[in-house]
Amino acid sequence: MCAQLISTQPYKGTRDFYPDDMRLRNWFFGKIRSALELASYEEYNGPMLESLDMYIAKSGEEIATKQTYNFADRGGRMVAIRPEMTPSVARIVAAKLGELNYPLKWFSIPNMYRYERPQHGRLREFWQLNVDIFGCDTYEADLDVIESAISVMRSFGADETMFKVRINNRRFFNDVIAAVCNTGAEGAKKVSKVVDRKGKVERESYEKDLFELGLNAEQIAKIDALYTMNVHEATALCPDSVGSQELVSLFEMLERTGLDKYCVFDFGIIRGLDYYTGTVFEVFDEAPENNRAMFGGGRYDNLVGMFAKNAKISGVGYGMGDVTLEDFLRTHDLIPDIYKSGVKVLVTRFDDVPYEKYLELAQSLRELGVTASVYVGSRKFGKQIDYAVKGHYSHVLIMGASEAESGTVKVKNLETREESTLALSELAGFFK
Repeated sequence: MCAQLISTQPYKGTRDFYPDDMRLRNWFFGKIRSALELASYEEYNGPMLESLDMYIAKSGEEIATKQTYNFADRGGRMVAIRPEMTPSVARIVAAKLGELNYPLKWFSIPNMYRYERPQHGRLREFWQLNVDIFGCDTYEADLDVIESAISVMRSFGADETMFKVRINNRRFFNDVIAAVCNTGAEGAKKVSKVVDRKGKVERESYEKDLFELGLNAEQIAKIDALYTMNVHEATALCPDSVGSQELVSLFEMLERTGLDKYCVFDFGIIRGLDYYTGTVFEVFDEAPENNRAMFGGGRYDNLVGMFAKNAKISGVGYGMGDVTLEDFLRTHDLIPDIYKSGVKVLVTRFDDVPYEKYLELAQSLRELGVTASVYVGSRKFGKQIDYAVKGHYSHVLIMGASEAESGTVKVKNLETREESTLALSELAGFFK
């Protein structure tokens, strides 16, 4: 009896990346890197394993233990595979607090693992772009980070009809809710949890949750009115709020730079994580078939203090997952034909020519900067051509015994089907 075969499926919530998948992923990671490096953001990274205590301190024990892959290592230390990058980068900054040149403009594209139910746009293993600025307390850092998100989207050809950056401010939210509901900071925090779920529950459930917090119908109506206001109308309700002033400054500069066409004030944007303290934003896909938040972030002024006593290094940033980005690009048909771009040459083989001749030919092409490979395996010419077509090669080189003797080679363009006979000395000029 044969042993039971092991499944070929990857672990639930993870993906296999075949060469074509890697080509796509490397393409959009390359676009992201180029856009951010043009704006002087620098790339960093950190370890895949971190202390579980770090995530417990940030998110609480229940969330940290249930949403991470965690285990005791051989030394008895509780470690977790990173589910996000923000605590790691805060730790990295704190480790060299006095040595770094502020403000820091950093980014990374690490892979993460999060133990949760896989669903549309959300997997257990994913890659996430993280963009952060540390060491700037004013709205300029918020603006720079939001501008970087817009630049990344635009680098793929996206315009203002395809996505919107929805912006709010946690300080402003707390002050307005405190005024409307006659409550303190803790009461405002509880209301924020309900508002954050507003788009995910039925209206009846939303109102029920607010009533249970002690709000009445008039107060709920006042909150509802805020959802339809623009930034100037909303901030006029609480002009002395620090968050209100931050919002006004941010939107005035968005308007003056023309970036306001990508942005809108949205009182319903809260970002559920408690460490956000100021500006918060989410980037939404505007396509009806994929109308959802793709990614977001905000200001988290107190996070570095988890690692360094009396550290007062402010931070603002966002995270963008590769799954939602790919969904967006496919929805808006923004992925070009990346499989046939550039020159890629297959050197075909015949039995009557020494193998080293073909190897020398391929090496000479590589020295010119041309991607080239010698076919390995069956020497049937039809099979070699079929391999070249399926492998997205742009050209094949054909050198039989007569060509090798005369110092020539045939070059066939697989797209146009044109064939040329060239002296070996002419190859450099041909591919240049």
